[in-house]
Amino acid sequence: MSAFVLIPGAGGTAWYWSRVVPLLREAGHDVVAVDLPGDDENAGLPEYAGLVETAIDRRDGVVLVAQSLGGFTAAMVSARVRLGELVFVNAMIPAPGGTPGSWWQETGWEQARLSAAIAGGYSTEFDLDEYFLHDVPPDVAAEGEPYQRAEADAVFGSHCDFTDWPDIPLRVLSGTEDRFFPLEFQRRLARERLGVKPDVLPGGHLLALSNPRGVVDYLLRR
Repeated sequence: MSAFVLIPGAGGTAWYWSRVVPLLREAGHDVVAVDLPGDDENAGLPEYAGLVETAIDRRDGVVLVAQSLGGFTAAMVSARVRLGELVFVNAMIPAPGGTPGSWWQETGWEQARLSAAIAGGYSTEFDLDEYFLHDVPPDVAAEGEPYQRAEADAVFGSHCDFTDWPDIPLRVLSGTEDRFFPLEFQRRLARERLGVKPDVLPGGHLLALSNPRGVVDYLLRR
């Protein structure tokens, strides 16, 4: 049995992992999806990391899995807790001391997004359906609506307090149809910041909702 702790992206809702959690539990694993106060203007990365550490509790060898913005929180936790493995899923991979607010320009994200949109033939204007929900089943998207909340500004100015990546397995999982963080952009970022090549699965940015079985099978492939 492995212990998995799952960090959501912007907004912080644990519901994002609602399709993955039962599949991992059915396979006999200990799973916690952490709910973060994404809409709280008084909560930043230190508070997020503290909540994840509390969720880990006394579990040993935890596989920490981070979606999108959750990559920043995961990096901070990895500096404080001895983990078994760290897995990024369509994630913002930080540089030591960086902030989520500066990440976009530092990484060249905007140009990568626009270039991918032009090449892929979809709109360059950001739209929730176009960029996040295009491959999520409509019934799943509708179920998630009550759980959605905006991400407050506080976290974007928080510094990611870590100095180096831990000496543990680091994996990156990228969706081949991610329009928000295009695949080639993720490949470059993973190479530059982690020295690894992403693994890929069919699906967009919200991979745990559009391809939960694929995500679970990947997590269990150690």
